[in-house]
Amino acid sequence: MTTTGRSNFVAGIRTVILMAALGGLLVVIGYAIGGIKIASVFLVIALVMNFVAYWFSDKIAIASAGAKPVSESDAPRLYQMVRELTTRAGLPMPRLYVIPSDQPNAFATGRNPKHAAVAVTSGITKLLSEDELRGVLSHELAHVRHYDILTTSIASAIGAMITWIAYLMLWFGGDDESPLGLIANLALFLLAPISASLIQLAVSRQREYSADATGAEICGNPESLASALLRLEEGAKAMPMQVNQATEPLYIVKPFAGGGIASLFSTHPPIEERVRRLRQMRPSLS
Repeated sequence: MTTTGRSNFVAGIRTVILMAALGGLLVVIGYAIGGIKIASVFLVIALVMNFVAYWFSDKIAIASAGAKPVSESDAPRLYQMVRELTTRAGLPMPRLYVIPSDQPNAFATGRNPKHAAVAVTSGITKLLSEDELRGVLSHELAHVRHYDILTTSIASAIGAMITWIAYLMLWFGGDDESPLGLIANLALFLLAPISASLIQLAVSRQREYSADATGAEICGNPESLASALLRLEEGAKAMPMQVNQATEPLYIVKPFAGGGIASLFSTHPPIEERVRRLRQMRPSLS
């Protein structure tokens, strides 16, 4: 099996495990709410969501971001950079989009490399140097190569569904008015979204480190991406961008600030650690 084939196989197994874990959690929640009948309904919901996430994840993400397709005549340099990087990465050319936002950010989406899309904000092209932008684009193409775009879309869709159900349970909970019943409902309300978040974190944080490393190899200079990440973090703090929470893990840096307990459940690892790892790669790529 070739390296690419092995990577695709691992990505496929990882996605199946994620779908099973989040789908299973949804079924457990259904069983806790109303026994086997509700659990069966939630199983159908999980299967439908997996189907939608697989076939329409790119369209959902692009629409949520308000991204617009950009032609080569409108952004010739962007197309040239992506074409050069896809050739180096051995990937097909993705569809390119621009998000009308001053915040510098970017993401990739789609179910596989042949149906991938890369979206960048209008602000990123103004803030970053060409070398730094190449680092960012390489990072996004690494997500395409690793099939992270599919995994994250499925995790986001089902995770959002679990959180939504947990909120409904709190407000329209079961008929049991005993203290133990109330405690059980409250515990499930708290544990359901936390469990979904932890499953997403297990995938999302590691995939960012992996995409950083592969992106550095694609562009040939880890410092390009390291420098870009530092500038993107500052840009995101200065100009927070409101995005759908379910699509937030797709972006290269967190689109909005968050600290305290919320930061423990961030799908993005600390920028400082990402930069440190990238800068450790410089001797091996020199």
